[in-house]
Amino acid sequence: MGAGTEPDGSSRSDEEWERFLRESVAGAADAPKEPSARARAVAKRLRAEPGHGLEGWRSYTPARPRRRTGWYVVGLLASLVLLVVALAPGRVVDLFAGDDSPSSAAPGPGTPAEAAQRPTVDEPFRGSPAASWAGGAAGITVPKAGAVGWMSAAEVERALASSRDFLVASGLDRGVLQGERPEKAIALINPHQKDVQDLLKTAFLTPSEKNDPLLLFSRFQPSRTRLVGDVVKTRGQLTYREGERGALQVTADVTFVYPVIRADAGGGDEIVRTIVRRELVLSWDNPDKVITEPGTFSIVSYKYDMTNGGCGAPTGYFTPPFGTDRHADKAGTEIDPYDRSAPVGRGESSGDACARATRS
Repeated sequence: MGAGTEPDGSSRSDEEWERFLRESVAGAADAPKEPSARARAVAKRLRAEPGHGLEGWRSYTPARPRRRTGWYVVGLLASLVLLVVALAPGRVVDLFAGDDSPSSAAPGPGTPAEAAQRPTVDEPFRGSPAASWAGGAAGITVPKAGAVGWMSAAEVERALASSRDFLVASGLDRGVLQGERPEKAIALINPHQKDVQDLLKTAFLTPSEKNDPLLLFSRFQPSRTRLVGDVVKTRGQLTYREGERGALQVTADVTFVYPVIRADAGGGDEIVRTIVRRELVLSWDNPDKVITEPGTFSIVSYKYDMTNGGCGAPTGYFTPPFGTDRHADKAGTEIDPYDRSAPVGRGESSGDACARATRS
């Protein structure tokens, strides 16, 4: 079979082959499945000519079908939403409800979360920031001593130790907490300081807003309240500087947390934490300039903040509220008794309104 000869012996001209190939590219129905050698040669010549732009018949790539990924994504998201609704319908309701809806409110009293944080006789500080605090005098930081005014470094060190002893005797001594007279603490106060001595003479017998023993000492009425456990949690520090007439001036800023329960056996196991933050400024005076006694200090100022310790007229004791009394007054200002960044105020021991602790 010669070049340009078909199987039936017929012969085609170059012009006919060229027309045939053009029709093949255009999709003619009678295009042969395999061109002859002559046809391939003509096709090669046509591709080489400028402007024709013919594709090889085996080089055509059909267009890919459009992927409908958008519908797949929508279907997947719809399936996930249905799964969430089936597993947690309450959370889906919360998502569309306002902040005032019951399902979005914080857990109230009696919920498992609240019960898990409730203090017990064995764990009276459970659920309180004070749970991680040190107990007793260990929570009161004393700075390194240096010479100040008329005192050497060694004398300042002894004065700082005695200042902390006063805090222990006035706010941690077990007998004083149970209502006894704070004799050890009183012995450290300058007996020649008239205003303070006048306070001490009347405060324990006829307590008043001006002469209230709670201004300096922590006391609970034993017939009404009983301390829980042997530990009172504390956090605070002593600082010092030179005061008037070269005196050593010591400032004590300490928070005490007292867990208490009703004294009567039938009062239940409700535990209340009375929280007291005291600020005392003590002056260790030069005996050559101020009338004083060795080993005693004068009180420059005293103030305190207190929550869960009672309201109304002074009685000389903290009176923690239990049961319905604890929620009787809702008009008082809310305060965070563990916030030690704010200045210490007068506290809630007087007046008709009580400050309410945001946490205890």
